[in-house]
Amino acid sequence: GMATSRKAGIPLGVMKVLDPRQLKPDSTETERISTVLDETIVKLEITRLIPRIIGSLERYARMLGPEITSSLLEHQKLSMEMQHLLTSPGDEKTMRTVKQRLKCSLRNILRLFLANPLLYHGLKFEVRVRESPADVFIKAFMEFRDFMLERLLTTPDEEKEKIQFMKDISLRVEKNTETISALQGELAAVIQTRDEEVNRKDKMIENLKTSMEDLAKNCKADIQQIMKEGEKQQKEDEEASKDRCARLKQDVQRLGAQFNALVLEHRASELVLRKEKCKTEKEIQNWVQKYDTDMTEKQTTYDEVQAVYNEEKEQLSLLMEKHAMLLQEYTQIEEERRMLKEKEEEAAREEARRNDAATCIQAFWKGYWVRSIYKAKLKKGKGKGKGKGK
Repeated sequence: GMATSRKAGIPLGVMKVLDPRQLKPDSTETERISTVLDETIVKLEITRLIPRIIGSLERYARMLGPEITSSLLEHQKLSMEMQHLLTSPGDEKTMRTVKQRLKCSLRNILRLFLANPLLYHGLKFEVRVRESPADVFIKAFMEFRDFMLERLLTTPDEEKEKIQFMKDISLRVEKNTETISALQGELAAVIQTRDEEVNRKDKMIENLKTSMEDLAKNCKADIQQIMKEGEKQQKEDEEASKDRCARLKQDVQRLGAQFNALVLEHRASELVLRKEKCKTEKEIQNWVQKYDTDMTEKQTTYDEVQAVYNEEKEQLSLLMEKHAMLLQEYTQIEEERRMLKEKEEEAAREEARRNDAATCIQAFWKGYWVRSIYKAKLKKGKGKGKGKGK
């Protein structure tokens, strides 16, 4: 009941602004609120630029024009007067008057700038202003504007879905937090296990280092013993090597003497072999000459035989051509004889058929003639018999 009475006391326009559920997306109220917020942001940005513009008024005077320039000068005077009053407190009424005039001056300047958007945008890119608390406020106001538009354009169902989504996200975050806690516990246990393993391995390494140092100490005596034995063995090897070198020198001298004796021995045999080689070369040369002579004679004979062969081959070609012609003529004559024989045989067969036909006709005629005579005789005999009866 109290809530209803409070709502009844609030104007309808204010209720629509305060209660987002009464606003619909893309409604006139939303557009108006958005326009007001955008204009407020523009006014804040212009207000942020005014001190910088006033500080370089001569530079921007041509761009601003006389009306805005005079308004800015008036605003500068009022600002200085206000600062003076703040530093040296005086009459409260005078301060309120100056403050009211300063507000009116600022409204007038903002009105002039809003009436010329191109000028504002040009100054926005022309004037360089250092970052100040006003920038933070403007940024926060822009975020507030985006938040308000989001709330205004969000339907109750979407708001419920958003709240439910946030609840789901919170539940997921809680679950993830629990999972992370469990994983952190497992990680701590794993880290502890790893540290214990590392400590164990460190101790093992220390033990190994100690054992290695002991081993090095123990090995020194062995190394010295091995060195002594090695030196002794080296001396023995050197003596054995000297003896072997002496024996090898004797062998080399003996083999050198044998080599010289063999050289002298083989020189005589080499002379004999050289003579035999010369004799063999001469014989080979004679055989080659004889071979060349024989081959020349045989080549001549071959050429003569080849010429005779070529001549006979040409004659054979002519005879083969004549034979082919005669064979063709013979074949033609045989064909004519065969056809003539076939005609004669056909004529003989035709003659035989005619003779057979004539014989058949004659036999038929003879039979017919005999039957005719016989019938005539029978008729005559019957006629005589009838006459006797009468």
